[in-house]
Amino acid sequence: MGKVRRGWIQDGIDLYRKRLPGLSIVELRDSTPEKESEAIRAARRPDERLVVLMEQGETLASIPFARKLEQISSERIAFVIGGADGLTDDLKSEAHWRLSLSPMTFPHELARLMLVEQLFRAQAILQGSPYHRA
Repeated sequence: MGKVRRGWIQDGIDLYRKRLPGLSIVELRDSTPEKESEAIRAARRPDERLVVLMEQGETLASIPFARKLEQISSERIAFVIGGADGLTDDLKSEAHWRLSLSPMTFPHELARLMLVEQLFRAQAILQGSPYHRA
């Protein structure tokens, strides 16, 4: 939710977007969790698998994250990062997967950068690229 306001974060997001040509980012206006949930539902395609990022979601290291993405890669995936007040319980319950980037809480724009980097890293892992050196 919301626009990225910090230039350095946008630069990082743009870097990974160029490396992930199939990735599209939809920005929705910050609002109440209820209005944000309505906007997310309206923007989402019916054939998309919904993945919500939330503090209580499943936490995975990069390689298991890549493997999980590989399992669902034949489907369109919509990753949702909520606004400052989080996501509604209704939207969370609709999710096919609840994911946590960390037990810590981050601003949504930083979470977006971390997510696109992990998506790129997952692609590199699955392709055997040397980008991931863990």
